[in-house]
Amino acid sequence: MQLDKAKIRQSFAAASVTYDGVAALQRTVGKALLAMIDRESLSGDLLDVGCGTGFLTSELLAHTPSLIALDMALPMLQVARSKLAGTANVSYICADAEQLPLAGHSVDGVFSNLALQWCVNIEAVFTEMKRVLKPGGRLVFSTFGPQTLQELKAAWADVDDFNHVNEFHSVAQLRHFLQQAGYAEISIEIRIYRPRYASVLALMQELKHIGAHNVMAGRNKNITTKAQMRQMMAAYEQHRNGGFIPATFEVFMVRVS
Repeated sequence: MQLDKAKIRQSFAAASVTYDGVAALQRTVGKALLAMIDRESLSGDLLDVGCGTGFLTSELLAHTPSLIALDMALPMLQVARSKLAGTANVSYICADAEQLPLAGHSVDGVFSNLALQWCVNIEAVFTEMKRVLKPGGRLVFSTFGPQTLQELKAAWADVDDFNHVNEFHSVAQLRHFLQQAGYAEISIEIRIYRPRYASVLALMQELKHIGAHNVMAGRNKNITTKAQMRQMMAAYEQHRNGGFIPATFEVFMVRVS
């Protein structure tokens, strides 16, 4: 899986003004992630990696004396800072999760909601998180699994052999990367979400507005023709039921220490 880091940063920067209007799934998953966290993990100094516009940041602030909101897209961070204006116990850092500008053993907990799947080098991310966590600290995050957008992927497969949909790590791969980073206790829960859309175009517009469209390196650089788009949409329409089309999102809820 090869991701283009520059495209990722540009994509999420551009989506900062539209993100909150369409990020219902991200909020749903974020609330579910918080619900499965024990109160002990919410104490002390916390780090929110890939904070986006600050939804999880805002929720975490109710439980901690000090929180760092970190994102690689400066416009996203600026939106979060504006929404949380006047809050004294939060700091904002624009940085890459692969190179956290934090001292070792400086935070009690690291949290991340549907952001780590966009990291180019996930092994480096987990190693950095392990470095900044205090002994006994917890890492809790959600991320997409390989079944995500399987209907869209299958529809594009009827058109050509290029990758039109991002690939995501499996449970086995995540567990391996976490073990390599030095985590001993790893708990991974799989949840499937299937929101429904009025059309394929509505789904694709939502993906664009949250910055989650195709950011893979090596994808087809030619402009998709109208005929190809119609062919893909016709293939996707086979899934229509009750007036709507579904989209599968496989989410891994991960707790490690």
